[in-house]
Amino acid sequence: MTPVLLLVNGRRHSITVDNRTSLLDLLREHLGLTGTKKGCDAGACGACTVLVGGRRVNACLTLAVRLDGAEVTTIEGLAGPGDDLHPLQQAFIDRDAFQCGFCTPGQIVSGVACIREGHSGSPDEIREWMSGNICRCGCYVNIVEAVEQAAAGEG
Repeated sequence: MTPVLLLVNGRRHSITVDNRTSLLDLLREHLGLTGTKKGCDAGACGACTVLVGGRRVNACLTLAVRLDGAEVTTIEGLAGPGDDLHPLQQAFIDRDAFQCGFCTPGQIVSGVACIREGHSGSPDEIREWMSGNICRCGCYVNIVEAVEQAAAGEG
């Protein structure tokens, strides 16, 4: 067991976890942040994508004890002041970029990073940089359109 201090969605959390605990399990089971989904639990689907220090990571592959002092942003932390949706969250609604919704949190978090990293210049570039996020329903065209909309600042 190891004590870990994290800043998650702007809130400080000091928690003692088993050294084998993934960031995903810490978020879901210890902090009650269930927006980040457990898909494959092997880093292949992207459903568990979160931002650590502004960079996207697969939370299922990341040991929580390695992140002591880190800043983590989950899907729950993207919304703006009050209950304003993040522009990409709104774009997913506008572009109907989801069907079952299971991959949506990871897709949105990854899309936010894709835009921030400057990888949203074309549909091909977006597809390439979002390729680690799988959508079993096949909503890729709409997901790319949503990322384009948010990157362009369209509302």
